Amino acid sequence: MEKATLLAELETARQRTRALITSLPEEQLDVPYHPGVNPPLWEMGHAAFFYEVFVFNLLDGTPSYNPAMDDLWDSFHVDHRDRWCRELFPGREDTLAYFDTIYERMAERIRSKPLTDGYLYLYRYAVFHQNMHIESLIWCRQTVGYPPAPDYTDDRVAPGDRIEGDVLIPAGRWRIGMPGESDDFATTDFAFDNEKPGFEVELESFTISRLPVSNLEFMAFVEDGGYQRPDLWSFGGRKWLQTETDVSLVHGSPEPVLRTPKHPLYWRWHDDQWQERFFDQWRPLNPHAPICHISYWEAEAWCHWAGRRLPTEYEWEVAALGNRAGDGFRRFPWGNDPVGPAHADMGGRAMAQYPVWDFPAGDSPFGCRQMIGGVWEWTSSQFFPYDGFRIDVYPFMSTLQFGDHKVTRGGSCATSPNLIRGTYRQAYLAQRNDVYTGFRTCALPKT
Repeated sequence: MEKATLLAELETARQRTRALITSLPEEQLDVPYHPGVNPPLWEMGHAAFFYEVFVFNLLDGTPSYNPAMDDLWDSFHVDHRDRWCRELFPGREDTLAYFDTIYERMAERIRSKPLTDGYLYLYRYAVFHQNMHIESLIWCRQTVGYPPAPDYTDDRVAPGDRIEGDVLIPAGRWRIGMPGESDDFATTDFAFDNEKPGFEVELESFTISRLPVSNLEFMAFVEDGGYQRPDLWSFGGRKWLQTETDVSLVHGSPEPVLRTPKHPLYWRWHDDQWQERFFDQWRPLNPHAPICHISYWEAEAWCHWAGRRLPTEYEWEVAALGNRAGDGFRRFPWGNDPVGPAHADMGGRAMAQYPVWDFPAGDSPFGCRQMIGGVWEWTSSQFFPYDGFRIDVYPFMSTLQFGDHKVTRGGSCATSPNLIRGTYRQAYLAQRNDVYTGFRTCALPKT
């Protein structure tokens, strides 16, 4: 990677974060408390702090911008609820000043020092971490009912012809994960620790849907009383139904309350039609858009109702990339070209509002569509390390999620394009439905 490309990624992350903060009026910076989101100003300060810790402190031994704030910006030192105590933190202008100062120092360091593999890895790690928080800033707006992010545009940029059905993935030996690493964690092609080391796996043939499940397909489950049929829900799913917390909040509303769901989180039946809350407005549900904001338990119950199943994460990756030993390594369904607007719904632009058959240029080698972008897709797999796993430079990137989280794949409409690849593994608790999660399914084995 050249310095100019790295500096452009840094500046893009900076400008998108600034826009997500400065586009909110002062009163909307005080979001109502919710365990699934952080206050916007804390997100900004935390991102700058990450650069300080993993670049300036680690590489240069330089002191922090404000050592008195270190514990407050550090997610492992400040309790989640305490992040809402505005009196503990600087206001918007002071936080922006801190944020901009750190970004200017980062840019100057990149320009003035040799771009070694070790430096490059740490730089990209910090930039990608920032992009993760850009996604969380976007879903914060959805959670609390704020306007869409500034990147949103109501343009259908990559329409496709309507397709449907399944594809057969042949049995064989397939490559999973990212290849190659060195002792200093620098790789020719960046990957997080949970994607490494790559390996080969033997899979039986399986049949997977070409498209993610749409709102229309999920609507049939809702209207058939799917949420009221215990036989469709696993033990974990039934427990979730009894304890689900309503996070469909708007600014100024009371604390989240327990509810018994009868439909997806942001749906409602109103004026004789299904509607969906899209940020700060209710509008008619788009039947052909991918189902979104769905917990693992809801995806599992729909599969039981439809006589289908969720793919394992290995099946998902094979259907998306089709990498075989001895062949060239494919990072994306379409090859190795970076994600472009024609490939996928990403970057906060379309926000999963267009048909599941759009973005045909992003098709996988087997003809599966929208495996990158749109919605994170649930798999049936628990989030565990691969054999040979080694903790990366940031020890908590993966380890805190191992064992009790489910694997989702593919990125979402709110994910930054430079962050994603077909081997990327995201981990969410099975009950999460405030994030941009959906699913596609596999046919059950023939008996």
